[in-house]
Amino acid sequence: MKLKLVPARRGFQWVRLGIRTFWRQPLALSALLVIFMVFMSVAGTVPLVGLGLALALLPAGTLGIMAASREADAGKFPRPLVFLSAFRAGRKELRAMLLLGVLYGAGYLLAMGIAALFDGGVFASRFLTGRMPTAEMAQEPATQTAMLVFMALHVPLSLMFWHAPALVHWHQVPAVKSIFFSLVACLRNIGAFALFVIAWMGILAAVMLVTSLLVGVIGDPQVAGIVLMAALMPIITMFFTSIYFSFRDCFETEPPTP
Repeated sequence: MKLKLVPARRGFQWVRLGIRTFWRQPLALSALLVIFMVFMSVAGTVPLVGLGLALALLPAGTLGIMAASREADAGKFPRPLVFLSAFRAGRKELRAMLLLGVLYGAGYLLAMGIAALFDGGVFASRFLTGRMPTAEMAQEPATQTAMLVFMALHVPLSLMFWHAPALVHWHQVPAVKSIFFSLVACLRNIGAFALFVIAWMGILAAVMLVTSLLVGVIGDPQVAGIVLMAALMPIITMFFTSIYFSFRDCFETEPPTP
């Protein structure tokens, strides 16, 4: 395994490949995303440890979507069991994946704890219980600062774990080393990742704009909610699908042909 440097424009290519791969198996990949969401929701309902458990299982769930994307890209039908790829690996890989989950959960909660210092925990208490701040709270300078601090801390955390599950699963890299390699790969290819994020933000903004116009025409809040969900689900699935291609391009696994 060797780190590869890619041109910035490759970020747009990852988006295009994610969209193209989704349309090869739209129903299967959408179903797997639903399984992923249910998986996380059920884990989050476990008394006392629900949030920590959901965070700890997030790397394994992300790997499941990446494995499904890999199969779809290869022209195969991604079966539901592919979502459990992390749990069907050997004991060594499974332990490393669970350690990744623990480290991610600890990092996430640490970021949230630091953010809580700026507004007395208002933002953290609502976010951790599945409630977003109200419009009035969001206008408070302290809450705005807490949200910005959390986002600023979550960005490097996300980069550290972006490639880590795939490195553990497909290349048997130890958990801590996979986090380091993931961060280095993202930073060395920061131009591509920046364009990747910008492209997805643009797509999301366009979908939200069109959906808002449709909602205004429909006028029925319940129908509008269904339309919004129907529009967002494919976009979210395409985003997760495109993550696989960023990993594939950032690491060279075979020696180049002479």
